[in-house]
Amino acid sequence: MNITFRQLRLFLAVAETGSVSRAAHQCHVTQPTASMQLKEVTEAVGLPLYEVVSRRVQLTDAGRDLAQTARGIVDSWAAFEQRIDATQGLTRGQLRLAVVSTAKYFVPKMLGSFCARYPEIDVSLEVQNRDGVVQRLRDNLDDLYIMSMPPTDLDLDDRVFMPNPLVLIAPKNLPFAGQRPVGLLELASHRFILRERGSGTRMAIDDHFKRSGFRPDLRLELGSNEAIKASVAAGLGIAVVSLHCLNGQSMGEQVSILNVEGFPVHSQWHVVTPRRKKLPPIAEVFLTHLLSEATHWAGQAAG
Repeated sequence: MNITFRQLRLFLAVAETGSVSRAAHQCHVTQPTASMQLKEVTEAVGLPLYEVVSRRVQLTDAGRDLAQTARGIVDSWAAFEQRIDATQGLTRGQLRLAVVSTAKYFVPKMLGSFCARYPEIDVSLEVQNRDGVVQRLRDNLDDLYIMSMPPTDLDLDDRVFMPNPLVLIAPKNLPFAGQRPVGLLELASHRFILRERGSGTRMAIDDHFKRSGFRPDLRLELGSNEAIKASVAAGLGIAVVSLHCLNGQSMGEQVSILNVEGFPVHSQWHVVTPRRKKLPPIAEVFLTHLLSEATHWAGQAAG
């Protein structure tokens, strides 16, 4: 079977973008050239690798197998290049991160200090909901994955690096907002706004409510922390959010953190990788940076 490294890169780009034209652009070739190269790859394999359905590429079983193989080869080559650079005193290449949406409140700042130290490193940052990040983890698309609730059915290297306290927020005009501590059952008459099912925040708070014997009166399920904060400020209900998404404040005069027994709920931030995955040198360097910065950011969250 005669397939070149460039052809493998092109096929991997098709698999990742779902488009021949986008893959051609990404690999800096014309679309006719890309189509010809993909035809040669298919002929070399001897089986159909993909079909186009509603203008989007859908991989066959053989195509998925080839994409996984190509990804391993490309990753190994990138790691080799980084090791060679390291022997020459250079740190450059690409760092690939996938993080859940709530982590966007602190990860870019950690990346900023990292990139200031290593300016030649390019960063690919994927921000998705938990299901999206877990799927990327299953497909081995990135170097590191940051989330609060890692999947339990995968064999992972899992490092807890920072607390993720979950707090109850309410409109400022709620009678007991910011005043006396209240019991969770006292909130039974209030409508709740929660993250969508499947998110790490929702999984943690559902477990807490179940253990507390509390059933919230749910008004809204939203997939955005910003939408939740805006809805609370508008008086639509009270909500549970990560303290990180408040950015050290409670939306000025609109929202306050409630003093409720059993809160904050103690969650944790995890950085995970497949257990048998050998990290590229740049990912190893960033992981060390992340763990060293965690104390600083944990202190900010606590404040």
